[in-house]
Amino acid sequence: MGGDAITRQPAFQRILLKLSGEALMGDLEYGTDAERIRAVAVQVAAVQARGVEVAIVVGAGNIYRGLKGAASGMDRATADYMGMLATVLNALALQDALEKQGANTRVQSAITISEVAEPYIRRRAMRHLEKGRVVIFAAGTGNPFFTTDTAAALRAVEIHAEAILMAKNGVEGVLSADPREDAGAQLIPEISHMDALRRGLRVMDYTALTLCAENQMPLHVFNMDDERNIERIVSGERVGTVVITRDE
Repeated sequence: MGGDAITRQPAFQRILLKLSGEALMGDLEYGTDAERIRAVAVQVAAVQARGVEVAIVVGAGNIYRGLKGAASGMDRATADYMGMLATVLNALALQDALEKQGANTRVQSAITISEVAEPYIRRRAMRHLEKGRVVIFAAGTGNPFFTTDTAAALRAVEIHAEAILMAKNGVEGVLSADPREDAGAQLIPEISHMDALRRGLRVMDYTALTLCAENQMPLHVFNMDDERNIERIVSGERVGTVVITRDE
């Protein structure tokens, strides 16, 4: 990390980091890469040590890839509950890694699992953040048919985060097209929520993106592979794509 970024005054007081399950997978076919989780924990702990309040929403794509066979043909609601439980596994792994970096943490789950996590209570979550604890939100919204992207948008609005940092696995930000289908796909440095919706760009799912647009919640979409990026965004640098609300 550059010294200038670390000494610069943070651009945000409170952020929500959205980590996809794939961002925790590293080069594995599925599962959790211990080194990748450690690298994420180092970044988050460094940002939190600068006085930035950090909440995290974790996905479960890394675990659910291994469950696809079992979930094939299953009722959608049941499969979604399996996914929620998988996010709890990721949240606990991330909590352990963060605490090894000296960060105080709390896991709050949207489904009751009291032996390993607190229930999600908005005011308690905000109090934890004010006391300098990293809060990890698990189990999505607690409801089937809603993604962890929607959970990230919802929690960010609820806790009055100033921005959502969307960590992508191996993608620099929002691209003009799917690079697997269009070799000429270009990085878009800045776009509005509504323009992204109209163009069908894969920022986050439509429900989540609409919620961000309605509440003027900016998104910073960046590549998790570069270990400096969270620090750079928090320091006010332009990294990846910024998704903002414009008068349209």
